[in-house]
Amino acid sequence: MPFSALGLSPALVHAAGQMGFSAPTPIQAEAIPAVLRGADVLGCAQTGSGKTAAFGLPLLQAVLPAATAAAPGQGPRRVQALVLAPTRELAAQVGEVLRGLAAALQPQRLKIAVAFGGVSINPQMMALRGGADVVVATPGRLLDLVAHNAVDLSAVQMLVLDEADRLLDLGFADELQRVLALLPARRQNLLFSATFPQGVAALAEGLLRDPVRIAVPDAPETAPDILQRAIAVDARRRTQLLRHLVQQEGWSRVLVFVATQYAAEHVAEKLYQAGIYASPFHGGLSQGARTQVLQEFKDERWQVVVTTDLAARGLDIAQLPAVVQYDLPRAPADYVHRIGRTGRAGERGLAVSFVTAETRAHFEHIAKRQGLQLPLEEVAGFEPQDVPPPPVGNQPPGTGGIKGKRPSKKDKLRAAAAAAQAAEGGGSPSNPSTPASGPSTAD
Repeated sequence: MPFSALGLSPALVHAAGQMGFSAPTPIQAEAIPAVLRGADVLGCAQTGSGKTAAFGLPLLQAVLPAATAAAPGQGPRRVQALVLAPTRELAAQVGEVLRGLAAALQPQRLKIAVAFGGVSINPQMMALRGGADVVVATPGRLLDLVAHNAVDLSAVQMLVLDEADRLLDLGFADELQRVLALLPARRQNLLFSATFPQGVAALAEGLLRDPVRIAVPDAPETAPDILQRAIAVDARRRTQLLRHLVQQEGWSRVLVFVATQYAAEHVAEKLYQAGIYASPFHGGLSQGARTQVLQEFKDERWQVVVTTDLAARGLDIAQLPAVVQYDLPRAPADYVHRIGRTGRAGERGLAVSFVTAETRAHFEHIAKRQGLQLPLEEVAGFEPQDVPPPPVGNQPPGTGGIKGKRPSKKDKLRAAAAAAQAAEGGGSPSNPSTPASGPSTAD
């Protein structure tokens, strides 16, 4: 089925071709007609499936009439569509795709503004002078712009939550509710993600009106071609094993996931000292440093980038041969997002997970949730010697986190929300009110 059969204008069909979209992916084939009909959409499809174009193409077609009708000198453009993303990198990437598609719509060029934190707000305020047709932003910076009277959201007709499961999580709940309060009650809502955990799916239902639900299964012809491996190794020897694999396998580039910012710095430094061009990438870096590392990695100037889950969502790194999970993800759903950085656009990828004695039960929990049957391999010279610790109290095996014994910021937010609901005698899950400050600092 060609793009022309989905109801898109000839100009957007041409734009899709110029961007390299030869034929619609399954999520695009189902979502584009539904969005063009004005329906709310809940779209779930694996990473690398083309979700950005699935909402981007019909979004541009929807805002084009109002943008072309606005004559010069009749006041600022009014924001017709708002796209929210959880991270700066994803916001920038979505903005790049939308601007690329819009560039083919001359002479009716749309104005697309991108805003995120970590950089000076002044250039973004200047860019919004005269208004915009589409705004792509992280929630925290968007609220800053509203507070500075730099953007007016009262005319928004379409709201898109990209990586919606994270935006609906408790970490963003307060900011998201504040943004929603600024939007018209009647609007089209589009929620897209690779995963929708049960609790988040319930929150999503509160935002949608009679939505079209699209769930694209990992069919053999559409599933990413990713070879998954699990290697047993003692925790203290993971860095040595990582260095061995990078050298032995000859990976030109590899993305390594760790649990903390400190681990990202530490592992990258150890690899660099061993003669491997490695760099850390995490939310503690300035936005300029993050942008530079990411671009240099795409340009193959870094062989290894050691990152937190900041890089697990949405980032499109072409022809990335391998991903290594030095630390396992806390949530099973994050496993999908992490390994989805490789095996994109029809390329073959490799995802390796390090499994220590302490994390073996957690790995089995992840494997069960994801329906995986991965044998634990051993690498010659790195055979594990440690034994799994005995269960603590009545805790069932395989349900613990891997970031240490102290609760994380997200754990504390969940606990605070549960305590508040208990004190009030229960509350509506679709209207969370717990203040959150954790993930917004990455905006």
